[in-house]
Amino acid sequence: MLKALTYSEKRAGYSVGSHVRDAACYVCWAFARAYEPEEIKPYVQQIASALVITAVADREVNCRRAASAAFQENVGRQGTFPHGIDIVTTVDYFAVGSRNNCYLNLSVYVAQFEEYTQALVDHLVHHKISHWDPSLRSLTADALHNLTPKCPDYMAKTILPMLLPLCTGMDLSTRYGAILSCGQIVHALHKLALEKNQSITDLVDKDILEGLAKVPEKLEAAQLYRGIGADYMRPAACSLIEKLSLSKLPLHGSPTISVWQTTLDDTLKVLLADYQVAIQDNAIAGFAALCNEYYRTEEGTALPDIQDTVIDSYLGQLQNDMVYARCGFILALGALPKFMIAGKLKKLLSGLIQATKITVKDISMAEARRDAIKSITRICSTVGIEKGGSPDCVICEDNISSVYDTFLQAMEDYTTDRRGDVGTWVREAAVVGLAEITSQALKVDASLIQQEYCEKTIFSILHQAGEKIDRARVVAGETLLRLLYHDPPIPYIPHREELLNLFPEKDKETLNWASAAECYPKLMPVLSLKTYTYPVLLGLTVSVGGLTESLVKHSSHSLNTYMLKISDDEEGLKAISDTLLTIFNNYIKVDRVSLPLLKMLDFLLGSGCFELFTQEEDHPFSLALLDLCKKEIAKCGDPQKLLAAIGVFCQLVQFSGTIRGKVLFQLLVLLGHKYPKVRKNTANQLYEMLITYEDIVAEENLDEVMTILSETTWDDDNLEVIRGVRNQLCDLMGVKKPVAKASTKPKQEKAGEDRMSSYADLVGRLGY
Repeated sequence: MLKALTYSEKRAGYSVGSHVRDAACYVCWAFARAYEPEEIKPYVQQIASALVITAVADREVNCRRAASAAFQENVGRQGTFPHGIDIVTTVDYFAVGSRNNCYLNLSVYVAQFEEYTQALVDHLVHHKISHWDPSLRSLTADALHNLTPKCPDYMAKTILPMLLPLCTGMDLSTRYGAILSCGQIVHALHKLALEKNQSITDLVDKDILEGLAKVPEKLEAAQLYRGIGADYMRPAACSLIEKLSLSKLPLHGSPTISVWQTTLDDTLKVLLADYQVAIQDNAIAGFAALCNEYYRTEEGTALPDIQDTVIDSYLGQLQNDMVYARCGFILALGALPKFMIAGKLKKLLSGLIQATKITVKDISMAEARRDAIKSITRICSTVGIEKGGSPDCVICEDNISSVYDTFLQAMEDYTTDRRGDVGTWVREAAVVGLAEITSQALKVDASLIQQEYCEKTIFSILHQAGEKIDRARVVAGETLLRLLYHDPPIPYIPHREELLNLFPEKDKETLNWASAAECYPKLMPVLSLKTYTYPVLLGLTVSVGGLTESLVKHSSHSLNTYMLKISDDEEGLKAISDTLLTIFNNYIKVDRVSLPLLKMLDFLLGSGCFELFTQEEDHPFSLALLDLCKKEIAKCGDPQKLLAAIGVFCQLVQFSGTIRGKVLFQLLVLLGHKYPKVRKNTANQLYEMLITYEDIVAEENLDEVMTILSETTWDDDNLEVIRGVRNQLCDLMGVKKPVAKASTKPKQEKAGEDRMSSYADLVGRLGY
């Protein structure tokens, strides 16, 4: 029965046996009812230990709960289980539902009772460090770290010597679990030694520590960093280096340190499966711990030769053609301790700032730019801010502007590739960076924050708060509220009191920025603050004119509600219309903004938001908008943009004056476009427009125009015939006929090109 409680048979990438363990728990539950306490007393300790271990260490939740129930039944009926009541009240049905809670908390609680301590540790070492599930091996190592204070001598004298040879053994799973566990146990023993004013060498044999220190070197010699299993061995080795460094092993000046550094460097630039980010995180944590312990002099400064070598080497890797390697070294630079940065801050900032720039060669490396922003932010936090400090050691008046400029420039990163808007990663990191540098500077001296940068920060964050990507809105929205309610207050925030009224402090807890239904109604009143109209409206543009149905629905409804509220306010409408024109003019031919802007304009005009302007003949807004639309679609080959422009043209007919003739001309030009879909869509919208505005065409010609529009097959392939019909419509509607521009550069026949070599020519000559 005891064997059945731990039965597990590995099958490829999984195991079988949970049903056996579950059944064994049921049998143990039956023991409580089948036997008298005196009969089962000789086996109580074994059964109790086995059930408790299964309850806190089994992988499957149903087995943990079954063991907990069986233990509870035995405690209630037998009354002989050691510390039964105490354990039952803690290790209950609900508590064992979380595996993390079982391993990290409940196991520690159970281990305080010496009857279970050694049995629990032995089970983890013999059964769980070699488990087929990698996450369970990692969790086991964390559990052993937490259990070490309960039996430090047993861990140091028995478990570590047992695990050391397994660290370089043949079985991958066991090797991985053993390395992680050794690092965690040594680190836990170091903490205990500190409490007693001792060192790790006072608790662990020197031979064991030396053996652990040489594990990375042995793994390299055995080529275990290559091939199958490398994506486990490298992070395990990096974790071991981190824990041994934190444990302050006496290896200062030893050749082992250079081996560790090489292992970390190789891990940062080697691509391994899909675990790259987690693997690099382990390497970076190991690098930071290594620097803190072994690259520092007794005076607390960096070893000069090591400092120059490491920083120059890592900065050189910022031009690596492999994005994962570049990201790794960028993040490693951000993890440098303060003493390693001293005297090198200018060089570090210069290299990292350059890594945030978008170049033709590196345009797709958004991850590297994101990580560069993160590293700059982290370095600023590490070195701190001093108003009169040295720019080569701290952030001060001389270099804080370059940091702000870098973050604000990163807010304009809208790079897209096959993965979508990858620039979002950079913008999110920049939002966090702006908030961090502002907060730190304010705590030192408010005069370090220039008004220009403070205003641009709020503008950029508000812009992102209205963007279409949920995650970006969450980061921006939460950062906005953090800055608004910062203590001490941030100076130079325009309309700060109005913003505080619009966003009460409770919004920090209750407002869900990821929900379009919640955040957009909150943002709309900010449009009335003229200082913020441009950034908020720019963010709304890509949301209202976006593709996601729920996003478009909620954002457009919120904007329409606001616009209808100010529909009689000429000054308010003028502010919105002028801002729309400014955005259009600034982003002409920038499809990311201009296409959704056309859709949004179509929606706003169709909703009657600018009805007040229609009362004035040839209103400046309508004329300016028409000119911008013409510029946007000039030489345009994008059908989607042309279709969006058609909608705007049709909506502009509601304005009176000469603009109607200009709009009709544009529509009739599109009616003869080379794309059938554009012609058909233009005809349909023109037909609907004439139904609404009958006075556009002379009454005697209206029926004929409507008939031609409805009966002509506008998506026919014969473009000459279509344009002839279009010209007939021009005569009926009193609009001049569009004239096709003659090509100024006739097609030149390429040298050596045989006109008879085409496939079409071959088919024709064969009579098909």
